[in-house]
Amino acid sequence: MAVRHLLSIADLKPSDIEQITRRSVEIASNDFQEAKSLEGKVIGVYFRKTSTRTRTSFTVGAARLGAMTISYGPSDLQTNTGETLDDTGKVLSGFLNALVIRTAESIAEMKALAAQDRMAVINAMSDNEHPTQALADLGTLTEHFGNLNNIKVLYTGEGNNTASALALAFARIPGAQLTILSPRGYALDQSVIDRARKWADVYGADIQQHHSLDGIREKVDVVYTTRWQTTGTTKNDPNWREDFKPFKVTKDLFDKLSTLRTVFMHDLPAVRDEEVDAEVLDGPKSIVFRQAHYKLFGAMAVLEWCILGH
Repeated sequence: MAVRHLLSIADLKPSDIEQITRRSVEIASNDFQEAKSLEGKVIGVYFRKTSTRTRTSFTVGAARLGAMTISYGPSDLQTNTGETLDDTGKVLSGFLNALVIRTAESIAEMKALAAQDRMAVINAMSDNEHPTQALADLGTLTEHFGNLNNIKVLYTGEGNNTASALALAFARIPGAQLTILSPRGYALDQSVIDRARKWADVYGADIQQHHSLDGIREKVDVVYTTRWQTTGTTKNDPNWREDFKPFKVTKDLFDKLSTLRTVFMHDLPAVRDEEVDAEVLDGPKSIVFRQAHYKLFGAMAVLEWCILGH
């Protein structure tokens, strides 16, 4: 059977999302006491940008599943001397079962590497989407709440690659509501919103984007934010932080949106007291460090899905 690539949440069927999510929860609950499903496999980890959680998760996850790993830095491959991505993908596919890649560039680079059917290519973050983050988040929430149907999520901050993946994921969860609050000029691209809304119409979900907290009064199950300056990016306006200040998750805002079951999430790394009060990040309703550990369980589930087909 040909391997399966994971370049975008949009490439997954709802059943695939459910399968990967369910498997990540199983892995978390079994404490790795299972057969080494990827024994004899080799996973390449190619990160051109900084990473703590994602790179560690895929490296450790592959090892726990019995696979070998080889790590490539931003200057290690011959693409730096002129070899094409297509040729690189064909060459590596003769050695590796999967290549996990992070880049600050567009997904087109990953698609070129995926132009073969022997080596799975896994998007560990591109400039426009972070699919493995969203899958880890779904696993975290499934463990916490039991199921995701009718879940209400408020995301506040930059309309970045994490927000993109979350929109595409929650759009296909029955009854889910995702509200994205972003400053004007830093919103999630309208094409992503439009695509997510088309799926939401089919699955009874609701995807919204607003640029002000005015009128946001409905209680939610999850308050989610990310750092205001996405890893590997810069902003042109030297005063951009002023635009973001109203979108900070303060203790008052969190309490205003909370019920007894509401939790706080952050994909980390966090800049304490910038996008979120430390009191919220470290508070009793925060599940951010369990969420971070779910990057490992999600990575393991993704590797199995891509390489083994389950």
